[in-house]
Amino acid sequence: MELQTQIPLLEQQLAGCSPEEALRQLADAFPGTLVFSTSFGLEDQAITHMICSQQLEVELFTLDTGRLYTDTYSTWRQTIETFGCRIHAYYPDAAALQGFVSEKGPNAFYESVTNRQECCRIRKVEPLQRALRGRQVWITGLRAEQSPNRQGMQQLEWDVANGIIKYHPLLQWTWEELNRYIREHQVPYNALHDKGFVSIGCAPCTRAIRPGEDFRAGRWWWEDGSRKECGLHLHPDTSS
Repeated sequence: MELQTQIPLLEQQLAGCSPEEALRQLADAFPGTLVFSTSFGLEDQAITHMICSQQLEVELFTLDTGRLYTDTYSTWRQTIETFGCRIHAYYPDAAALQGFVSEKGPNAFYESVTNRQECCRIRKVEPLQRALRGRQVWITGLRAEQSPNRQGMQQLEWDVANGIIKYHPLLQWTWEELNRYIREHQVPYNALHDKGFVSIGCAPCTRAIRPGEDFRAGRWWWEDGSRKECGLHLHPDTSS
């Protein structure tokens, strides 16, 4: 059976399951080909706890862009120490990054959307493609309330760009539900969340949000519009 055609059956099998139960079923169904991408935000820390507490056969990986916050690296270390897990790191292609920075400068992403998207492609999208190669299911920490682009997503989706099934276990969770899970299970988290950061990416491209701002306001705030994505999660209903 082709991988994409398995989605309807998986939807039936996972209907009504908690995120923990669904992750366990997927780990059993796709041994050795299930991966989880973490950027050490609250969502990812909750999912890491679900995976590691059940000792599921899921490979954890992260994309180290080279421009992360110091607090993020501290959370990375604390996560390994707390859960005893191994987190594979993927880095940008050195030649591509060297060429981009040499030609356009270290902060070219502030100058145009095109430059910013190219920076994201080099630092995140291409390393992700390497991380997903040969895998069958990609677990993410996306939630519907994070941005308008994500409200139309299904919990199980086919990622055309990477030829892989995507599963978003926390898609319908609210910010309050997420924080309650973190507190109840004493999950380590990035200290920047206590300073107004709801989304944490590269340091030059992420800031704390102000009262009344939406979840994505802290990402690429110098750009207009709500369709701000880095290219990791392209949805078929959007062109972002």
